[in-house]
Amino acid sequence: MDGQALAKGPHSHNQAEIPWGRRLILTMILNLIIPLIEIYAGILSGSMALISDALHNLSDLTSLMISYAALKIGGRGPSLNQTFGYRRVEVMAAVFNVALLFGAAFYIAAAGWGRLKNPVPIQGTIVIWVALAAFAGNGLSTLLLHSGAKENLNLRGAFLHMLVDALTSIGVALLGVIWIFRPWYWLDPLVSWAIVALILYSGWGIIKEALLILMNAAPPGMDLQSIQQEVEALEGVKGMHHLHVWNPSSESIALAAHIIVPDQPLSKVDEMAAKVRELLYRRFKVDHPILQFETEGYAPLDLLCSLCGQEGPVVLQKQPLEKVKT
Repeated sequence: MDGQALAKGPHSHNQAEIPWGRRLILTMILNLIIPLIEIYAGILSGSMALISDALHNLSDLTSLMISYAALKIGGRGPSLNQTFGYRRVEVMAAVFNVALLFGAAFYIAAAGWGRLKNPVPIQGTIVIWVALAAFAGNGLSTLLLHSGAKENLNLRGAFLHMLVDALTSIGVALLGVIWIFRPWYWLDPLVSWAIVALILYSGWGIIKEALLILMNAAPPGMDLQSIQQEVEALEGVKGMHHLHVWNPSSESIALAAHIIVPDQPLSKVDEMAAKVRELLYRRFKVDHPILQFETEGYAPLDLLCSLCGQEGPVVLQKQPLEKVKT
């Protein structure tokens, strides 16, 4: 592994400061200014789509505040009461942010229905300029959060908020152009419903990923049988079983497993542990491996742990303590 990989290597708990917090603060400021302008212009022009976009932006301000608080709390290290730390606060914040988005979507859909039944004239010129200004602000917010969204589920939720807003602003601006030439005011609620569909689509992916993390599911694309085969291919490893792989947070992968080796001095087991950890990090990006070494004949060699099933109690054979390394 290169120097950077070693610095971030397996079982690393480095919580180096990252600039995402400052970017969230700047994004919050933008999302306070933009909706105030949009609400005023929406009332002035009569556009429900513009007001819907403003309310969406206001919900984004709340979600960004939650994301910022979760980012700060999640950066704390483990304690005697919270031995895993606070990283999953960010996952829960992502779920709460999506819930806020869905609440805004419900309001927009209901208001759009009322506007569809009773269309009102809309001033297209005002809508165009305000929507373009909102697009500039939301586009800048999207760029600020783009790099963090690749690694952090909490920031990915905030990023999707901003991306939806930017796309919405473009749609509203196009409506303004149409209304200058055609009195098709019934398009206003239709665009609002398109915004709702976009919110539901983008939010579902975050909820699904967050629930998988909270359920300690194996990360998407992680092949447990491939892990077993590659570890067992190492010289001196006779078997691997009772394998668990999960995400402690959206940017970390943990693994726990029993590894069978020949009876040998503890110093030799340390060397084998280093090889296994290096393989797991290099091939599968596992940065938090928990390995239990044992000799042959201890327990059934099932890949998955039978204690986690629903087949009733399992009687385990007693394990000699002198042959175990945790």
